[in-house]
Amino acid sequence: MTDRPTAPIRMPALFLSHGSPMNAVADNEHTRAWRSLGEALGRPRAILSVSAHWYTRGTFVTGEAAPKILHDFGGFPEVLFRQQYPAPGDPALASEVVSCLRDFGATARTDWGIDHGTWSVLKHVYPQADIPVVQLSVDATRPWRDALRIGRALQTLRDSGVLVLGSGGIVHNLGRVDWQGRSPTPAWALEFDHWVVERLSARDFESLAEPSAFPSAGPTAVPTPDHYLPLLYVLGTAMPGENARVVHTGYELGTISLHAIQVS
Repeated sequence: MTDRPTAPIRMPALFLSHGSPMNAVADNEHTRAWRSLGEALGRPRAILSVSAHWYTRGTFVTGEAAPKILHDFGGFPEVLFRQQYPAPGDPALASEVVSCLRDFGATARTDWGIDHGTWSVLKHVYPQADIPVVQLSVDATRPWRDALRIGRALQTLRDSGVLVLGSGGIVHNLGRVDWQGRSPTPAWALEFDHWVVERLSARDFESLAEPSAFPSAGPTAVPTPDHYLPLLYVLGTAMPGENARVVHTGYELGTISLHAIQVS
């Protein structure tokens, strides 16, 4: 049994920049921050994860009772491929999500599972793997503003004790990565991160969902939308009177931000 405190009925929503898959087995400032967040959040009845690594044409929900663990990466040490996160699924929650997102054509699938965007962070946030996990795909075919709309449609889940988790990255440019980790974070990455934090503080989520509103660093910081869009899904779940605040900051490999944002 867990000794975590009982969560309030309304769970916060959380966006975690997951960084390298190696964070799954690391003990560093970022993974320790994730563990502290899980301890502070309490125990949800279930987790709905929006992972950058399930980037699809359409909106899909995992419907398995026992989802498989996906090692959806290559070129990493064998220890990473041996990692497991045997959390149960929740077909009833999957059906509930499909119902919430019927206007977006959501359907359940049983051919995916839990990918590393989800389990690499949950191994630290909820290491006992005893909380049901359902994944929601990121729909590549929709305008970015629809990510906020989908989040709004999921608001009621938070009131029933579901943790909505987004996993991706605000600044995520693999083409500019310093694999030796020796270079300082470049000005363009810091500029975009600072702009995002300013928009969060102003609760201007609409600008965050409009690439034409981005500062000049935007196209370099967000060369593809897959890792950025989970942030918008999470922000969409914000209810009147709630704020989005940065609860952890950091960088790895020069250009990969490890920011964490909580909506509550």
